[in-house]
Amino acid sequence: MSPETTIAKRLVFHVGGYDPITPHAGAQRRFMREIERFQLTWSVKAAIDGLQQDDDQASWVMTTTGPNWQVKTDYHLVRWDDVVESFSRRPIYSRIPLGVMAFLDFIRAGALRGYLRTNWQYAGFFLYPFAVFGTLMLTAGLAGMLAFKASGSPAVAIVAGFAVFAALLAGPWRWWHLNILFDDWIFSREYIRSGNSTLAQRLDRLAADIVAAANGADADELLIIGHSLGAVLAVDLLDRALKLDPALASRKIPVTFLTIGSSVLKIGLHRGATRFRATVARVAQSGIFWGDYQARVDVMNFYDIDPMAEMGLPTENGPHVRQVELGQMLEHATYRRIRRRLYRLHCQFISGNDKRSLYDYFMFVCGPVSAKSQTLAPDGAISMIGDDGSLVGAPHSRSESRRHG
Repeated sequence: MSPETTIAKRLVFHVGGYDPITPHAGAQRRFMREIERFQLTWSVKAAIDGLQQDDDQASWVMTTTGPNWQVKTDYHLVRWDDVVESFSRRPIYSRIPLGVMAFLDFIRAGALRGYLRTNWQYAGFFLYPFAVFGTLMLTAGLAGMLAFKASGSPAVAIVAGFAVFAALLAGPWRWWHLNILFDDWIFSREYIRSGNSTLAQRLDRLAADIVAAANGADADELLIIGHSLGAVLAVDLLDRALKLDPALASRKIPVTFLTIGSSVLKIGLHRGATRFRATVARVAQSGIFWGDYQARVDVMNFYDIDPMAEMGLPTENGPHVRQVELGQMLEHATYRRIRRRLYRLHCQFISGNDKRSLYDYFMFVCGPVSAKSQTLAPDGAISMIGDDGSLVGAPHSRSESRRHG
């Protein structure tokens, strides 16, 4: 195994999706819970030390060990829970029309046509909240009609219709997560049309951190990960870093970029997203290795496609696409329990696995094999890690080799 393959120190920047539970403390608890499964699956040990936070990010340090290796990971979670929360605080009377506007905008701009062409399941995910909302409206309208038929009074019919609609907003609107889904599409439209100033300023600051780390940090790998809609923001973040340092790909620390369960095409197929498509093209042409992981059963990502080709961009330097089966990462009983919970399936990309698989989030962020090597290997890290958790064919990691030689 070459020195470039093995890792002893890693710096990770993770950008999560439009997740209502991304605040730092909850995210770290979820991380700690899932890394326990990683330890059992790969026969390794892991320890997490502390939690530091500011407005831009939350971070903690992990130390993972096997029989002949040790990795220290400085993990940074890019925060945008405040942006998500700001959308959820909007009153319902503004969120509904803004959501409908977003729905119509994505249809007019050809995005729905693109979803139907590339992944009909994603088209269903797009249509779901608006179809259900239409059903709620229809139910309230029928209640009003029945009230009018029974009373003959237009006033009674209007009051009855509004009362039923209010009850549906208090119940099914929240139970079926329509509030979050509406906000997700409202944010996406805003991102395309005008951007979000809070997020833009944050990404600029984090881009400067990435450039500084690539030029001066003591690490073997700088890994940038974007999950779900966070993949869009991660592309944006990396592009801002490249504007600060166009030679980022050739700096002291190798930079690797992973998109997992990506929503890049959610934005990229919108006719108005010209700025974003140009951003994707610059990142692809930068020389930074880009791996894109797609899962068939995840309706919130795009499967078995080349995102560059679908956006009409040059494909020569696009991402290295890997297709994975989420069911092969989990015990049968576990998979059967969650297979109809679509959001939980989507989050398997950032969860621990029950079985060794070519895709394992925690092996990427705190394992002894570089993310690039795992992405290029047919079976990921499986053949590189022994049954006892040892690193096969590499008794010393890259940093240890530097220290001893």
